[in-house]
Amino acid sequence: MRLKDILSTTEYTVIKDGNPEICDLVYDSRKVTKDTVFICLKGYTSDGHLYAQSAVEKGASALIISDELDYSELPDNVAIIKTADTRLALALMSVEFFGHPADELKTVAVTGTKGKTTTTALIAEIFEQSGIKTGTIGTLGIVYGGKTYKTNNTTPESYEIQKAMRDMINSGCKAMVIEASSIGLKHHRLEGITFDAGIFTNFSDDHIGGVEHKDLAEYLYCKSLLFRQCRKAAANIDDEKYSEVTKDFCGKVLTYGFSEKADLTAKNDRLISDGGFIGVKFETEGIKSLSAEVGIPGKFNVYNALAAICAVSFFGIDDKAIISGLKNASVKGRVEPVKVPGDYTLLIDYAHNALSMENVLSTLRQYNPNRLITMFGAGGNRPKVRRYEMGEVSGRLSDLSVITEDNSRFEDVMDIIEDIKTGIAKTDGKYVVVPNRKDAIRYCINNAQSGDIIVLAGKGHEDYQEIKGVKYHMDERELISEILAENKQ
Repeated sequence: MRLKDILSTTEYTVIKDGNPEICDLVYDSRKVTKDTVFICLKGYTSDGHLYAQSAVEKGASALIISDELDYSELPDNVAIIKTADTRLALALMSVEFFGHPADELKTVAVTGTKGKTTTTALIAEIFEQSGIKTGTIGTLGIVYGGKTYKTNNTTPESYEIQKAMRDMINSGCKAMVIEASSIGLKHHRLEGITFDAGIFTNFSDDHIGGVEHKDLAEYLYCKSLLFRQCRKAAANIDDEKYSEVTKDFCGKVLTYGFSEKADLTAKNDRLISDGGFIGVKFETEGIKSLSAEVGIPGKFNVYNALAAICAVSFFGIDDKAIISGLKNASVKGRVEPVKVPGDYTLLIDYAHNALSMENVLSTLRQYNPNRLITMFGAGGNRPKVRRYEMGEVSGRLSDLSVITEDNSRFEDVMDIIEDIKTGIAKTDGKYVVVPNRKDAIRYCINNAQSGDIIVLAGKGHEDYQEIKGVKYHMDERELISEILAENKQ
């Protein structure tokens, strides 16, 4: 593809003329090969302009810059293009390079402080239940065709998003749902896409300071950017910031919530727990009259379900698929249920600090389990106060804590466990110590009683364990299968 074709929607100035044939776009100088175009991105800790010379030496036939650059020693056949914002240029160039893949998919973007991952999973499962093969992009990575490709950010760089959509199409996907983070929107990672639907979940104080947002106003503003590039929009009417976040949307915003003013209203919500199934049930009125169950615990998941219902309503998805999708959806590593032969509930969750443990365990206590059992460890080479706090939270909210290993890194597991015990000692909570994680899971399964809820906390979607600088493969789902098979024998 010719450079000028890739730049067709980008505003630029030609510094050194040239229209080479381009085989790929690259913004990491280590990945430059012959006939690539190198985009000089400016990050928090690095500046791509410093690697322009190296990129040319590796075979780059064009450079995209935003700062002044000494190009006197560069070969005459290297094109140099200057633009105001190379991140914006990367996004628009990626759209052209991959052939506008969003135009070939049903696209939904979900933004908000909380609930993005769950809402994305619910929408995707409803699409799948209606026969629409769907890919997702977000916290858990790029997921489609039963495979997960890890990413560094909730909303990856624009090139990765455009490539992922093209790969999804090539694998047979007809829809894509993405988590639109405020940072992703701030850095133009979603630029060049007009989404069929944009969804707002909620807004609260988060991601302020450091390299994220300078203040709450900027954080809110960045969330609102999504609604400048959507054909349809839905928002949580119960969140006081919903109208401010969606103010730039051109059209009527579909609203959802418990408020009677909402276009889609939830009512009669109640917690349900039955034979290992744990979730919430509710009815809706307004644009949809449904009786639905969500197989993810907590009243707040009614909001996520309402958001998903609104999203798929824009595509005419039938009620049967909606009901089935909500009931069958799960989020990997987020209070994820694992089927076991017994009248108890086994969940895997990513909670790895005191706040997240408090949220999960407080939610599960509302189901009045026979016992709430929490298995967890703590990360090595991290502040010790986290361990004390986690121990105290589990001791206070769990009927039994099973203390084990997590990513011990360069610390001794038993030292970490002693710190956790210090926190538990501030409570009346009962505990046992089982240092090996597989043995700890086995202990939980073999000692489960009818009506128990068991949470394996800390690893969630992770499939590794880090010890002494080495990451070893370890997926708790696989460990559970092995233990159940061993028990049968």
